[in-house]
Amino acid sequence: MTSPTFDFADYQTLDSAELTRRIQRVRAEMGPRLLILGHHYQQDEVIELSDLRGDSYGLSELAASNEQCRAIVFCGVHFMAETADILANRPERLRQRGGERVAVILPDLTAGCSLADMADLGQVERCWDELDEVIDTGDLMPITYVNSAAALKAFCGRRGGLVCTSSNARAALDWAFKRRRRVLFFPDQHLGRNTALAMGVPLDEMPLWDPQQEPLGGNTPETIRRSRVILWNGFCGVHQMFQPQHVAYFREKYPGIKIMVHPECMREVVEAADAAGSTSKIIETVEKSAPGTRWAIGTELHMVNRLRRAHPEQEIHLLSAAVCMCTTMFRIDLPHLCWAVENLAAGTPVNIIEVEPETAAGALEALKRMLEVK
Repeated sequence: MTSPTFDFADYQTLDSAELTRRIQRVRAEMGPRLLILGHHYQQDEVIELSDLRGDSYGLSELAASNEQCRAIVFCGVHFMAETADILANRPERLRQRGGERVAVILPDLTAGCSLADMADLGQVERCWDELDEVIDTGDLMPITYVNSAAALKAFCGRRGGLVCTSSNARAALDWAFKRRRRVLFFPDQHLGRNTALAMGVPLDEMPLWDPQQEPLGGNTPETIRRSRVILWNGFCGVHQMFQPQHVAYFREKYPGIKIMVHPECMREVVEAADAAGSTSKIIETVEKSAPGTRWAIGTELHMVNRLRRAHPEQEIHLLSAAVCMCTTMFRIDLPHLCWAVENLAAGTPVNIIEVEPETAAGALEALKRMLEVK
């Protein structure tokens, strides 16, 4: 890759007004050829400069369907940029553009996801091989949450499995059960457990696979044979912070308050809440609620604060006294964004995320199946 024209260190001394002005200048110069994507969990000053806002898959799909776009700067985390690359540069899109790739850029390569990092390809392949010694893996459907590396999406794609989001996890499980007896669900245990419980799968048929435990992820052969959904021992650090006592506190202090949480929260929190839903569902529910409605919401801090400002007619609280912030998402800031877009405009793009072709092909199959159950 060409060396960057601009040194990142030079951007760290600039104030927000200057950084914003320079980012806006690049946006004006590049016009519709550039799309800046901002995930809901991003900090406000970055969101304000985004062309599109949303959740991880929704942003990737919107950007990939844009015929004028030739560069995507994804203000999110690594797996999101991978998904954007897979969708924007899938074979039919490349043919439409005469082979021209859309460059997908992550302003800070250290912006990862602790949940996605809790399962890697080697661990999942070992799990599959061990399971094959106890059950028929031909009757096991792999499902990976969209919060996972491209290699894990490809693992599912090559084995007839699929990707799911927090919005369509139930539909994905239903699709899987119509085709196979069991599901291996990774990397988020809570989304898998909460969804399967709502579908009537008993807890004793949902063993937890811990890749650090031997044998069989800490399970007996009998437990695995009895299983319907094998859950991976992974979780979102933000949503893990919400506890049942937080729900109890708000119910006592604010009688009649409504509690809404993300399904990545633990089972006890989801069961104690009034509703659980994806980031998009949370936003939609608040937008449709009557003035005077009281909410305690269990999801990322920036998103809750943004909802509070957007809806002063309602009373909105974060469901925790702790700072429940996605720290890796927070690494995307104005200096990184400005550095990335100015190097892009100068013809020396930095931090390009390009998924290896074989992995992209397998992951695309899993993503296409996800669309069947959307």
